Amino acid sequence: MPVLPKQLVVIGDSSVYGWGDTVGGGWCERLRKDWSKFHDFPIIYPLGVRGDGIEKVSLRWEKEWSSRGETRRNKPKAILLNVGLNDTPTIGQKNGRHQLEINGFEYGLERLIFEMKSQTQVFVIGLTPVDENKMPFAGCLWYSNDFCHSYERRMEEVCINQNVPFLPTFREMYSDNRSKNWIAEDGIHLNAHGHLWIYQRLKSWDILNKWKES
Repeated sequence: MPVLPKQLVVIGDSSVYGWGDTVGGGWCERLRKDWSKFHDFPIIYPLGVRGDGIEKVSLRWEKEWSSRGETRRNKPKAILLNVGLNDTPTIGQKNGRHQLEINGFEYGLERLIFEMKSQTQVFVIGLTPVDENKMPFAGCLWYSNDFCHSYERRMEEVCINQNVPFLPTFREMYSDNRSKNWIAEDGIHLNAHGHLWIYQRLKSWDILNKWKES
């Protein structure tokens, strides 16, 4: 019986889904197409749902992950987690309550990663900048780069404490003078240029490449 390639489940929100990239379908789809050129590279399953935060991903990840092993007793060998942006905004006004307060976000992420780690290899990538001039999003959600930065720092701390590979994206992207041109008209999603940037960072991430080729 032929040896099946490994599977990588990529789970998260609209960034994983590829929203905003009308050219390449998103960074995850770009990576999937790139890896699919080689028969021995892992198969990527993109599981992005628009609007998802930590709580919703926590509810669905195990069932979706365990359903994609492709054979009866096989389970995907790794998860790439990209979630958090939808937890950062305040609701109704700039100084309103957060969709999920930062301490609750940190606690939820800790639990989620701990559960995932007990089943499979876990990789985590960070957040992306927003265009604050386009707020409020959907008439009621106030995203800010300060909040994105703060939440990503908590993400990194959790990953360090749990010895999980983390790829920070917010600081590098935000500090690039071109980054304002990488955000879609709605102010929170990346456009094709932004998704291309994330794809290139992932494609050159040594830790993920070592896992892919092992």
